Amino acid sequence: MLINKYFLAALSAFIIWGFFSLALKPLVDYPSLDILFFRVFIATAFLLVINLFFRKSVVVNAQKTFNQLSKKKQKSAVIMTVVGGLLLVLNWFLFIYAVNHVSLQSASFAYIICPILTTVLGFVLLKEKIDVWQWIAVGLCAVSCGILSYGNLQDLIYSVIIALSFGFYLVSQRKNSYFDKFLILTIQMVISSLILLPFYPLYGGVLPTEFQFYFLLLIIVIVFTILPLFLNLFALKGLNSSTVGILMYTNPLIHFFLAIFYFNETVSVAQIISYALIVISIVVFNLTTFKNLKQNRVK
Repeated sequence: MLINKYFLAALSAFIIWGFFSLALKPLVDYPSLDILFFRVFIATAFLLVINLFFRKSVVVNAQKTFNQLSKKKQKSAVIMTVVGGLLLVLNWFLFIYAVNHVSLQSASFAYIICPILTTVLGFVLLKEKIDVWQWIAVGLCAVSCGILSYGNLQDLIYSVIIALSFGFYLVSQRKNSYFDKFLILTIQMVISSLILLPFYPLYGGVLPTEFQFYFLLLIIVIVFTILPLFLNLFALKGLNSSTVGILMYTNPLIHFFLAIFYFNETVSVAQIISYALIVISIVVFNLTTFKNLKQNRVK
């Protein structure tokens, strides 16, 4: 018996992203923009090869589906796909910069705020229902964020921008449900590449020659980009945005423990209390899920 496949996909994606810093930190000496350029370009190349050579039937079916949609739905699908690509580029750059040039905890803080914003965005924009326990969990998260942000308003503002970029991405892709998610991800990567390409000659650094740079970039592209993004988009087919949002807390929790026990960053009592509240909020938010776990299993 297995846990609901959508729930498992979302959880796996955020666990994978939680360990992203292990591949990113060794690249601290390289400019954040260079890492972003190569991450997007290499990921786009991988995805295009996979879709054009091994998933031709999916591409053909997507074209047929698009032609059968009304003009209004075609416009909506195009807008949601383009917006998704733009939001990914913004989110990735800000996250890379935060991890390598601010602190791992600052990047973690962005993804503490993100589930709250995603839950509220899903409620406001998609009219998703939130029960009493889930609102209590949101309240606990808000208290936790308040404790962490005390005396660090500038970091909070910076983190909110990162959080909003990914929160809007999740909500927009929840509505973008007409086509194969892996193909949508490929199109978004192409869009991201086209956006970044004109800036590479102007802002790109000296072409790296070290083996370590390209080896870690391949790991980042395959393990920490394509795989978790696909899992996340797949999960949105069967879970609402608020559930995916709250599962996102596994990401900053892993960041937090890595920052303390692996990268030896200092931690305050307030941070310990805040992260304890986050763990409680995750449990509270998913009380209904835990009660219905038996029903959510598949044979």
